[in-house]
Amino acid sequence: MSDEKKPVDDTVQSPSEAGATSTPDGVGVEQLKAMIGALQSDLDKRIDDLAGKQDQYLRAVAETENVRRRLEREKEDTAKYAIAKFAKDILSVGDNFQRAIAAVPKDAIETDPALKSLLDGVVLAERDYKSALERHGVRVVDPVGQPFNPHHHQAVMEQEDTGVPAGTVLQVYQVGYLLDDRCLRPAMVVVSRGGPKAGKPGDAPQEAPQDKPQSDA
Repeated sequence: MSDEKKPVDDTVQSPSEAGATSTPDGVGVEQLKAMIGALQSDLDKRIDDLAGKQDQYLRAVAETENVRRRLEREKEDTAKYAIAKFAKDILSVGDNFQRAIAAVPKDAIETDPALKSLLDGVVLAERDYKSALERHGVRVVDPVGQPFNPHHHQAVMEQEDTGVPAGTVLQVYQVGYLLDDRCLRPAMVVVSRGGPKAGKPGDAPQEAPQDKPQSDA
């Protein structure tokens, strides 16, 4: 037998060199990078999907809240304005009360006690009528002396009057009615014209310009 010994390779690979091309499980580095990249891509996609679903959820919650608030407002409006149609139908009763009271001559009341008693009863009935309406949120609009409001008043004519600001209600032909903040019927009014321009609330009324005395030449 030969006693020759084979030369021993003293070269020892470092752990980094040993794993430069493969892992202990035999998976290549490039393949591992590809696996990690695929996992990261899948994770990013799932995060995007989750963000989209969260956005849909938040939108659904907001829409549900809007619907709830809208239903609450509709419920409140229904309760508040439920008597609107009925109130409109009985406004003529108040008109008849006013016509009856206005038709009685003042001098006739003084000479006819029975007529006075009848008139007192009509006035009392009208007062009860107005009180019943007010208990349900219906108020009378009688704007004599107030600025014209196109939302609550309807002008039937204009009248020249320089003693008051233009656009002042001078006379009411027919009173109006409000149900809370909603106009049931506008007041039929006569509006002034020719006077000073009405200023904003709190402003001093404007005066008509006066001729200045001419100085002697």
